[in-house]
Amino acid sequence: MVGSKPKITLSAAITLDGKIGLKNKHIVLSSKSDKIRVHKLRSKSDAILVGKNTVQQDDPLLTVRYVKGKNPIRIILDSNGTIKNDSRIIKTSKLVPTIIVVSEIITKSNLNRLRKLPIDVIICGKNQVNITKLLSILSKKRIKTILLEGGGTLNRSFLKKNLIDEMIITLTPYILGPQNTINLFEGMSFPSLKMQLPLKLKNVQKHGNEIILNYKF
Repeated sequence: MVGSKPKITLSAAITLDGKIGLKNKHIVLSSKSDKIRVHKLRSKSDAILVGKNTVQQDDPLLTVRYVKGKNPIRIILDSNGTIKNDSRIIKTSKLVPTIIVVSEIITKSNLNRLRKLPIDVIICGKNQVNITKLLSILSKKRIKTILLEGGGTLNRSFLKKNLIDEMIITLTPYILGPQNTINLFEGMSFPSLKMQLPLKLKNVQKHGNEIILNYKF
């Protein structure tokens, strides 16, 4: 943990060509055994964090289901506060602690709508969510560990600001190709190898046709 921020662990399943999904289409890359592993990881985390795009496309629950354990606090970054009331996140928010993080550009109508729901609303950032400031706020709420299951854009934002402490990546036996696909770090490029962040491989596991890589910064 650096300073007052929670420990951030990025969790993702990727194809052999480094893709995590398709644009505008929900696909499942992980096997059942890998889902069990991920849900164990969720049960040991204080919170799980995703962006609005993941909610809009996948309509996830972000709960612990394949194993016994507590549900992490669900944190959704949604600058405009446009998450729909009929999303599974909102529908289950009475049962699972949920935080929606918005920015100052949210409309009054959206803010009023969200504040009527059984969720915690955090306003953080002007035109978009300020994730560095947010992590400080979450730390004060005694959230010490966060599982980042974001899409490529959110992953890039955390990586760019050096906020990721650990990455647990499942390498799956698929290839999606370049068209309409999402990279693990969407839009991220480094002109030279020297600019890449130093990652240390801590552990490698083989489960069936999948390989789980555990990197630490």
